[in-house]
Amino acid sequence: MEKQSGAAGSAIFVGWDSRQYNYYTPKGRKATLYEDVTVDVQPDPERYLIQDWIISFANGAPAYNKALTAIKSSNWHEYRAPDEEHERNHFARQSEIEETIKIITTSARAQGAARNYETGWVKILQDHVGALKHPEHGLGGILLVAQRDGMTQMINNSILTNSSYKLRFAQDLLLYLAEVSLDLDGALDEGAGKDHWLNDPIWQGARRAIETIGGASDHLEQYFAINVVYEALVTELFRSGFVMQCGAMHGDFVTPAIVATGEGDYERNLANAIEMFHIFAHDPTYGAHNQAVMQGWLVTYVPLCVAAARQLQPIWSQTQVKRVKFVDAYERAKHRISNTLAQIDVALPKEAQL
Repeated sequence: MEKQSGAAGSAIFVGWDSRQYNYYTPKGRKATLYEDVTVDVQPDPERYLIQDWIISFANGAPAYNKALTAIKSSNWHEYRAPDEEHERNHFARQSEIEETIKIITTSARAQGAARNYETGWVKILQDHVGALKHPEHGLGGILLVAQRDGMTQMINNSILTNSSYKLRFAQDLLLYLAEVSLDLDGALDEGAGKDHWLNDPIWQGARRAIETIGGASDHLEQYFAINVVYEALVTELFRSGFVMQCGAMHGDFVTPAIVATGEGDYERNLANAIEMFHIFAHDPTYGAHNQAVMQGWLVTYVPLCVAAARQLQPIWSQTQVKRVKFVDAYERAKHRISNTLAQIDVALPKEAQL
């Protein structure tokens, strides 16, 4: 029987005397540390805030606003990141990556590895790997802003760690190319990458795609466009389909190892995105609506990213050894996005064919 006292803590309810956390339903049999430090950390008046939002913006908008995305959810708290990343293990992983890169580059510099790079390959590193750090930094900035609007801490975490990985990778490329330039006595122009990103026709499709993504006002649209579309068709195409395939053929075992860290980042980010959008696509109330929204995003971003990918094709012809073909890399990129959409369970519209 419930006590009649109005004093705090006087009510008796289910689990009131339990010594275990039971304010949320864990995804598995037992709650994980990741869930304990993320679930309901961000307040939500639909769950526990009787007095509505504690703070609001000057125009009266709530601190977190469902109207800021076209996606709808009957339970924003259902999502759990497959990588279970939170602040502590995120910083630990970032530190491990930096230590790995340090070991690789220190060993390479001790051996004078850069002096064995084929001359044409050095120019590719200068112009195009140098250009890559700019979209990576741009995407990191877009995601950094986007995470603020997520409706739960779990959603915020996945978008924010995605941003952190992008910003770290951009910095890794910047520092690595600076070291290569030192080892080659300045033969690599560190400023060329920026010029190619801004002016080279090869990269203007990628610029257009990123600027379009950055101009979107919907944070989940941006997260979807980056991980499901742009990364597969543009970044991974170049990173995995070109740099990692061609490096060793031109005497470079170092750059593919650096770039591989970006590949590892993407596998984690993509797994998180697939899980999140799969939940939205199968929402018991709004599933059909969300699938239609995602198809609309595909109509917007797939043509942009297909054009961006095809504009990168001339890079494949700039190598001395031409064993790697653009057409093969592009086929793998198409397979990646098709497989991703199949896992989310969203059909590719006819207006967005690859």
